[in-house]
Amino acid sequence: MNTLVWVLLGILAYSAAALLLRRYGLLPSSVSVQGPFTTVHTKRGRDFIDWVATPKRFWRAWTNFGLGVTLIIMVGMFLFLLLQGLFILQNPPEPSAVNQPQNFLVIPGVNDFLPLSVAPEIVLGLLVGLVVHEGGHGILCRVEGIDIESMGLFLFTLLPLGAFVQPDEESQRNADRGGKTRMFAAGVTNNFAVTIVAFALLFGPVIGSIAVAPGMAVQGSYDGSPAAAAGIEQGDRITSVGGTPVSNESTLDAALVSTDERTLQVELNGGDSAADREMRTVSVERSLIVAGSVADNPANLSVGGEPITVSQVNGTPVHTQSGFSEAVGESKFASLTTSRGTVTIPVGAYVTRVSGDGPLANAGAPTDGSVIVTAIDGERVTSSSDLDTVLDGTRPGETVPVELYDGGELSTYQVTLGENPNDGGGFLGVGLFPGTSGLLLTDFGAQSYPAGTYVALLGGDGGPGAGSVSGALAESPLSAVYVALILPLASLVLGIPNFPGFTASVTNFYSVTGPLGFLGSNVFLLANVCFWMAWINLQLGIFNCIPGYPLDGGRILRTSAEAVVSRLPVSEPYTVVRTITTGVGVTMLLSLVLLVFGPTMLN
Repeated sequence: MNTLVWVLLGILAYSAAALLLRRYGLLPSSVSVQGPFTTVHTKRGRDFIDWVATPKRFWRAWTNFGLGVTLIIMVGMFLFLLLQGLFILQNPPEPSAVNQPQNFLVIPGVNDFLPLSVAPEIVLGLLVGLVVHEGGHGILCRVEGIDIESMGLFLFTLLPLGAFVQPDEESQRNADRGGKTRMFAAGVTNNFAVTIVAFALLFGPVIGSIAVAPGMAVQGSYDGSPAAAAGIEQGDRITSVGGTPVSNESTLDAALVSTDERTLQVELNGGDSAADREMRTVSVERSLIVAGSVADNPANLSVGGEPITVSQVNGTPVHTQSGFSEAVGESKFASLTTSRGTVTIPVGAYVTRVSGDGPLANAGAPTDGSVIVTAIDGERVTSSSDLDTVLDGTRPGETVPVELYDGGELSTYQVTLGENPNDGGGFLGVGLFPGTSGLLLTDFGAQSYPAGTYVALLGGDGGPGAGSVSGALAESPLSAVYVALILPLASLVLGIPNFPGFTASVTNFYSVTGPLGFLGSNVFLLANVCFWMAWINLQLGIFNCIPGYPLDGGRILRTSAEAVVSRLPVSEPYTVVRTITTGVGVTMLLSLVLLVFGPTMLN
């Protein structure tokens, strides 16, 4: 059975046990259970809240500021959800991992974006988020003279889903409209405050104390690859190949291309690192395999089952990628002898997408993708990496001939290159499949883990070649917000694995240094706590700003609508307010349903 089935069985068992306990009167009066949902009430802590609420001027000023921020985000969330809903109705996207049932559950290890390895940090962030949110409501209740009936937690089985402060209904009705509005805004204000503090720590001294260890971090090895056969696995760092030091993926590729030796000595886990992983040397017997393929590739090969090996190119035995390029030479076509037969293919960089307004499309090239670039400016191109290398030597605005294979024939287009937003070089405006002619060929087979990219995205020094936030966003204070939102969803947004945090399985890729170096490996724990604390509090704050009842945004919408309508010459202000809040709330609900379920329902 899969994990989701086990979770559902556990929920049923919990519900049945809770039902029996309630039937036999074994539950305390402060605990109420409805199926898998549990509510725990308490009157304790009210005196403490009264004490915290003593500086009333401070809390009113604090929540007035927070209310302004909340109103801006409310408007932004309304427009975002409305426009996204309309877009999905008009152009339904393909379902993604976000639309899978298990990803609607806020359960680490079940939700694909909440790793089990950092479950304690996630639960801690959730608890802190709930406490400060509802604590804010409680404090402002007392500041505005609203009595508190009780407080408590709302749980899904044993997992906290929410906390609550239950105001006395009569005193809440008697409170002025401004006081109630500040009370509703206090929760999200505190969530955003926690986010700012956690990010300030993470982006400052914490990430400044984490450096990328030398070597190429290994995410895993392709099945049937030489690296897998040599025992190179997830968590290893390749620090030397054939006596040549390796500092990252680029230097590994350069070391492999520089030699045609079939057997290489590979050093793993050398140099400084945070983990006590065994340093060792292994022998890798190189052979050329197809590790991946795009649909409808000209070789008609699909990876699956037994590994696909390439033994000859144009009748010449090959076992390395450099040998493959030499065997192809200047020929635009090559005969490949593989473990699944012999095929003849055009050799070049496989284009999966041509931007409709990009330089290549503007030159008259076909825009339906599935074309192959075989040469640029007279230079032979045999792979996507060749194409990148040639473009690196060009300049924006330069006009160069680009040779394409499309529909069984070769055609040349005069292309005026654009500017690459990443490095300022020439730009074609195309998406590429890595490798040659829709085939991912490798003579080694170790997959890189983007350790440096994660550090760079979090504001640290990721080292040469590490990806980072670029453009105007890099200079914006919203950069931290952007990173917080995308890193756990990096596979969907950035094309790299989802960020799990600095867990035990990846600490071999990092070393501890800088201002918090005295903490040793505890720096990674602190980094995980800060990251997930910020991420969860940001999610709680933004979600509660949606202008729909019973969320805080919906309650603020009601008090704001009442304030505006009360100044208008209308005979039935209550009806107008109810129409506004109901209309906005229903719109938000439908937009959320479309956002979550639309791609599946409409495809």
